[in-house]
Amino acid sequence: MIEMIVFLFLVLLISLILSSSSNNSLQLPPSPPSIPLLGHLHHLTPSLYKSLYTLSSKHGPLLLLRLGPSRRLLLLVSSAAVATDVFKTHDLAFSSRPAFAFAERLPFGTSGFVTAPYGPYWRFMKKLCVTELLSTRQLERSRSIRREEILRSIKRVIDNARETVALDLGSEFTKFTNNVTCRTAMSTSCAEKCEDAERIRKLVKESFELAAKLCFGDVLGPFKELSFWVYGKKAIDMSTRYDELLEEVLKEHEHKRLSRANGDQSERDLMDILLDVYHDAHAEFKITMAHIKAFFMDLFIAGTHTSAEATQWAMAELLNHPEAFQKVRKEIELVTGNVRLVDESDITNLPYLQAVVKETLRLYPPAPITTRECRQHCKINSFDVPPKTAVAINLYAIMRDPDSWDNPNEFCPERFLQEQDHEDLSDDGKRMKFNFVPFGGGRRGCPGTALAFSLMNTAVAAMVQCFDWKIGKDGKGEKVDMESGSGMSLSMVHPLICVPVVHFIPYDI
Repeated sequence: MIEMIVFLFLVLLISLILSSSSNNSLQLPPSPPSIPLLGHLHHLTPSLYKSLYTLSSKHGPLLLLRLGPSRRLLLLVSSAAVATDVFKTHDLAFSSRPAFAFAERLPFGTSGFVTAPYGPYWRFMKKLCVTELLSTRQLERSRSIRREEILRSIKRVIDNARETVALDLGSEFTKFTNNVTCRTAMSTSCAEKCEDAERIRKLVKESFELAAKLCFGDVLGPFKELSFWVYGKKAIDMSTRYDELLEEVLKEHEHKRLSRANGDQSERDLMDILLDVYHDAHAEFKITMAHIKAFFMDLFIAGTHTSAEATQWAMAELLNHPEAFQKVRKEIELVTGNVRLVDESDITNLPYLQAVVKETLRLYPPAPITTRECRQHCKINSFDVPPKTAVAINLYAIMRDPDSWDNPNEFCPERFLQEQDHEDLSDDGKRMKFNFVPFGGGRRGCPGTALAFSLMNTAVAAMVQCFDWKIGKDGKGEKVDMESGSGMSLSMVHPLICVPVVHFIPYDI
């Protein structure tokens, strides 16, 4: 036992010497104080985005961290100016993702689009997303689905209101986004089979909880096997259950595809599109069934969990700011004449609603930290960044930077109505400047940004137009608790429980 401890200590000591000598010739970014073996791990907390925000506020917007016994380098980016170098100036150099420690041990773990390294597969899938899967044309085709699902959501809330029963708004938003994603991706497969939708919802939640725990294994160096020993069995079980579920849906679609041969192509869902590519002998890249399954895992995580969380934050802020709530309602009533339900096509004429959604995303980005990996040596702010350096861009810190935003921690939708913001910000939230980046930026930015904005605007508008809300289970609460949790997504610690009161019943319900 003693010999093993001595051996591990020597391995660590040699790795430290080798890593320090190899970097002596480089002018690396500054680093905060560190501890031997632990590196900078002692600065981090379970609320990673907050601890990194505190670190950058004290030591600067560009830092080089060393994480644990692995001595893995992590470049921390925390300002719009530095993010511009990553997302724009050196976008190609930072176009890859860090490899996940145990991906190869999980079913289709190395086949994901979001986490794929930069290469032929990623480029092909990005092109497919832009031109087919998440294109403007496909978004328009699925508009009726979003309309039907928001009507179903309103009906459920009306039922609660009639019984004066409190409901969990976060859970309701999850049902809405989950059903939209299921129907858009797989037609009626999940909408008609409630148990499938619920299984997917649970799997997505589990994946978020496990991801952070498994990723910790990356920083443990020679001890990283401990992380997989503790959580690996659960991760494999979760992946296997997801694999079995998707296998059932894929078989159904394959059967429908054969019966539809040379028939109507206008009703194709996302799975139909991917299966057509899978069977295309002349496709630019030959995707596998594992690629298809992994893509849908990415889609459900981004389209269900994060969109629902962000929408919940928006409603919480509106309930804590009743004057903003009334502004949104009055704007909607002016457009609809208070005789019909607000429609997705109305959003362009609802600038204050859009401002509320953008301000919510500024304060509570769905994924507060996005990652990259440096593919080749480059310089940022005159500092050297070696190849294989992992990069963490703290979107939470960038969008609360006092150098970019007045009163950055305050909820103020009006900031997005100012003339200078209109010059830099488009309807889908994209800026020429990188101080508003709720979905990342550059070529690895989220391809589903337009869908996320559509879901959020539609859900918030309907809930404000149709209902008043009393906070708490008994409807006697004064303020929503805005405490945020730990993990990889920015979630509310306490459920948003409210008693709905019907304000307006749409004519078509």
